[in-house]
Amino acid sequence: MTETPDTAAVTPEATDAPLDLLYSEAEEDLRAAVRSLLADRADPQALLARIEGGDPYVPGLWDALAGGIGAAGLLVPEKLGGQGASHREAAVVLEELGRAVTPAPYLTSAVVATETLLALGADEGPVAELLGALASGERTAVLAVPLSAAPGDEPPAEGPVPAVADATTADVLLVPRADGLYAVPAAEARITPRVPLDLTRPLAVVDATGAPGTRLAGPEEGRAAVRRGLLAGAGLLASEQLGLASWCLEETVRHTKERHQFNRPVGSFQALKHRMAQLWLELVGARAAARAAADALATGAPDTELTVAVAQAYCARVAVHAAEECVQLHGGIGMTWEHPAHLALKRAKSAQTALGSPGRHQDVIAALVDLPAPA
Repeated sequence: MTETPDTAAVTPEATDAPLDLLYSEAEEDLRAAVRSLLADRADPQALLARIEGGDPYVPGLWDALAGGIGAAGLLVPEKLGGQGASHREAAVVLEELGRAVTPAPYLTSAVVATETLLALGADEGPVAELLGALASGERTAVLAVPLSAAPGDEPPAEGPVPAVADATTADVLLVPRADGLYAVPAAEARITPRVPLDLTRPLAVVDATGAPGTRLAGPEEGRAAVRRGLLAGAGLLASEQLGLASWCLEETVRHTKERHQFNRPVGSFQALKHRMAQLWLELVGARAAARAAADALATGAPDTELTVAVAQAYCARVAVHAAEECVQLHGGIGMTWEHPAHLALKRAKSAQTALGSPGRHQDVIAALVDLPAPA
């Protein structure tokens, strides 16, 4: 049975501030900067070409995103070399990365690994030094757990860990062990790439057995840090799914306006109007859920765990539905390799099982509000 972590142990200082679901001017400015960068460096055709060549990562993109814009250090305090922002700003970055289905280790390094380290509360020493390097984009790190690991899961036992996202390009592995949490240079571990469903988020088997590394925390502190990292990752993954679903709807509306049949735009047919209107309604709900999760993480709301579970249970399904509709309503074009719709569908399906499936999060919701779990 999945352990339900104590919310107070895995979130920032709890507050009773009301939820703020709106975007601030600073967040919109950040969105514009990230969208402009991605349009210039990682447009769909360039991305398709990179994937066909077997290496999805766009050269120089991470340096521009992490160092140029400063996105990698949004969650890191200024005293440790970061931007001192919050999960709300990081959520905006993930929305744009989701829209473009961008291959970048942002979720894994700048969110999950960074949150795990922040939970250790160190102002100096190896933790602080690593946080500074992650914030500048000089290094990337991944938590050595399966991509499917949900908040509250026990860390894997020592040995090969399957399906670790972005491990192939990471500089540092955060490895949970029985006696604590360790930072292991990636060069000292055995990392075996695997072919993933989502070619824009590489997976690998990671085996750090025998690599000594640097001990960052003891067993209890390490487990609590991993829980916090996974909780933040699950909450902000909802924003990536929101961005992906938004692109799918916008692209579908654009296509159905331009595509003609019987001398009429296909988007003018009532049946298609209803399908796109339904998607829009789902997208409105997804935006509210994703923003609520980001705000709860940023403010340390007492119900953060519940808010994150609601966001993931809902947004994962909306993203898949939007991507499926995008492929289908593009007709034959949507079924081809040349159109990026298939990238969105694969990312949506992969993300649906990342950091806990919708069913797992529904179980958390049922436990927290004392309802019977869904059949």
